Amino acid sequence: MPPLAADQNSHGTTADFIDTLSSFSRLHRAQRWEGTFGEFLANILPGHAVALARTSHEYVWDMLRWHGRAAQPDASENVRSRELFKRELFGIDEPLSRVVDYFKAAAAGSDVGRRLLLMLGPPSGGKSTLAILLKRGLEEYSRTDEGALYAIRGSPLRENPLNLIPTSLRAEFRDRYGVNISGELSPWARDFVEREFEGDFVRVPVERVFLNEASRIGIGTYAPHDPTTADIADLVGSVDLAKVAQIGDEGDPRAWSWSGAVYAASRGVLEMIEILKVKREFLYLLLTLTQEKNVKVSRFPLIHLDETILAHTNLAEFHKFLQEKENEALLDRMVIIKIPYALSYRDESRIYQKLVSGAPAFRNVHLDPHVLNLAAVFGILTRLGKSEREGLDPPKKLRLYAGEAVEGVPETEVVRLRAETPEEGMTGVSPRFVVNAISNAITRGNTHSLTSMELLLALKDSIESDARMDAKQKKAWIDHLVTARKEFYNRWVKEDVHRAMFASFEEEAQQLLEKYLDEVEASLDHRQVTDPITGESRAADERFLRSVEEKIKVSDSGKMSFRQEVVRKAMVAFKAGERFKLVSHARMREAIEQYLFEERRDVLRLVTSTARPDDDARQKISVVQQRLVSEYGYDEHSAKEALSYVTTLLAQE
Repeated sequence: MPPLAADQNSHGTTADFIDTLSSFSRLHRAQRWEGTFGEFLANILPGHAVALARTSHEYVWDMLRWHGRAAQPDASENVRSRELFKRELFGIDEPLSRVVDYFKAAAAGSDVGRRLLLMLGPPSGGKSTLAILLKRGLEEYSRTDEGALYAIRGSPLRENPLNLIPTSLRAEFRDRYGVNISGELSPWARDFVEREFEGDFVRVPVERVFLNEASRIGIGTYAPHDPTTADIADLVGSVDLAKVAQIGDEGDPRAWSWSGAVYAASRGVLEMIEILKVKREFLYLLLTLTQEKNVKVSRFPLIHLDETILAHTNLAEFHKFLQEKENEALLDRMVIIKIPYALSYRDESRIYQKLVSGAPAFRNVHLDPHVLNLAAVFGILTRLGKSEREGLDPPKKLRLYAGEAVEGVPETEVVRLRAETPEEGMTGVSPRFVVNAISNAITRGNTHSLTSMELLLALKDSIESDARMDAKQKKAWIDHLVTARKEFYNRWVKEDVHRAMFASFEEEAQQLLEKYLDEVEASLDHRQVTDPITGESRAADERFLRSVEEKIKVSDSGKMSFRQEVVRKAMVAFKAGERFKLVSHARMREAIEQYLFEERRDVLRLVTSTARPDDDARQKISVVQQRLVSEYGYDEHSAKEALSYVTTLLAQE
C-alpha cells in the first residue's frame, strides 16, 4: 500500500474509533439517572418492579440469557445461556452447562442459591477465564435497559432503594406490584436516612449504577495472600481510626471502613481466588453470607448483603481440604463443579489458537497447518485414562472424543467411556505449558516459521528440562509425542502432499466414492453392474470394495454392517436433495484418501526423491511445494520440510 493511502486509511480508522468512543460516552451520560426515592417510585418502578427487585442470582441468570438471545434466538435456553463463554472457552460444554444450571436454579429460588459455587480444576483449565467472562458480562449488561440497576446514592453497598420501604408496608407493595422485598437497610443507610432526612425516606436520593470491577461497584475480587497474616477486615472492613477522631464514636457507621471485598460485590459477584487457602473463619463468613444473606461485624447488627460468590481452587488445595474432617460441614454448603481440561484435540487446538493470536512472540511467525492440532493431540494423550475396553488404545479413544469414527466402536460409546473415567481431564499437560514450549522454540531460534517436527522437538526439550517432573512422567510424556507423530502427523502430512501432487484429488475422490456406492448397492441388491467402458454386465466388484474397506481396517465379518451404514447415510443425503460427499462420512473419506494414496505411492516416491532429480522431477517438486503453500497453509520452509519428511516415510515403507 502506498504511504499516502496508508495514512488516509489510518486517519479514517482513527476517526471512526473516535466516533465510537464519543457515541459510547454520550450513551453513558444519557443512561445516568438521579432523583429522589419518590421520583423513583413514580417514574422508574411502574412496569419494571420485577426487574428492579431481582436478586444477584436472578440478575446473573438474566444476563446470561440476554447475551444469548441476540446471537442464537432459535437455540435452546441452555445453548443460548452459554453464548457468553463461546468465544473464549472450548471443550468444556458440560461443565459450562452445570454452571448455567446453577444460576438457573438459584434464580428460581431453589436451595441451590444458598450454596457457594466452587469451581474445581487443574491450572490453566479455564476457571479464571470463566469468572472474568461473567464479570465482564455483568458490566456490559448493567449498561442496557434490561440490566438497569438503581441504588441509594452514596451507599457503600449500593443497596437497592426498595429496601427503604418499611416492613409494615411491604405486604401492600407485594399486592400492588407482585414482588417481594427481602432486603434490609444497612447500618450506614439507616443512619443516613435518619440523620440527613429525619426518617423521610421518600426524599432519599437514588441513582442508576453501573457494575464495574475497577471501581469496585458490584464486582469484587479477593485473592488470598499469606494465610497467617490475612485479616478478615479485607472482607468486612474495620473501624477507621481517622474518622473516629472526627466523629468521636466507634459505633457510628460513618466511622466504619466499608472497603471490604464483600461490600464491593454487593448486588453483583464476588470472585474468591484460591478460596481454600484462606483461614476457616473466612470460609464460615462467606458460607454464612451465601446461606443467610448477611454478615456480622462488631458494633453493628446483621448487615444484609445480596451477592453471588464465585469461588475457584486447584486440585491440590481441594484434596488437602478433604483430609480435614471438620471441613465436611463446609463442603455440604457448596456446589462443586469440576472444570477439566478439554478432551477433544480440536477444541484444544482452538485454545492454543486463542493463546498464540494474542502473544507478541507469534505475531510474525508462520505455523504449519498441523502445528496446533499436533500439539493438541499430545496434550489430550497426557490427560486420557486407561480404557477397560479391549482394543481401545489411547489414539482411538482420542479420535472418538474428537467426534471421529473408529472401527468397531459406536458413537454412543463415548458417553460410557467418559463415565468410566470421570477424573479424565483433571490432570495432564496444561495449555500454558504447550504454548510456552512453542514460544521458547521461536524466541530461542529467532525463527519466522515453525514446522510440526520442530514443535515436537520443542515439546521434548521442555519436558526434559522441567524440574517438576520425575523420570517416569517424562518418559510417559515423550512416548506420547512419539504416538502423536506416528498415529496422527504421519497421516496428515502424507495426505497434504498427496493432494498437492494431484490437483484433481477432490473430484477423483468423489468419483471413487460414487463408484463404491454403485458397487455396494449392486452387492446388497444381488444385481449386475453395467461396466461404463465395455457396456457389459458383471457382478459387483468385491475385490475393489474390500481394497477400499481394508484401508480403514473394516473386517470381513463387519463389512456388511459398514456398507449398510454408508448406503443409509447416502439415502439420507439423497432424500434431502443433497449430493453424498466425502465430508458426509469421516471413515469413508479416510478409506478413499488412503486408497488413492496407495495407488500413487510409486509416483510420489519418484517425485519427492532428492537423489539427483532431473529437470522434470525438479519441476514437479516445485509445483507440489507451490501448491502446499497456496492451497494448504504451508510456507516455503514448512512445505520443503513436509516433502522431505514424506520422502523419508515412503523410503521406510
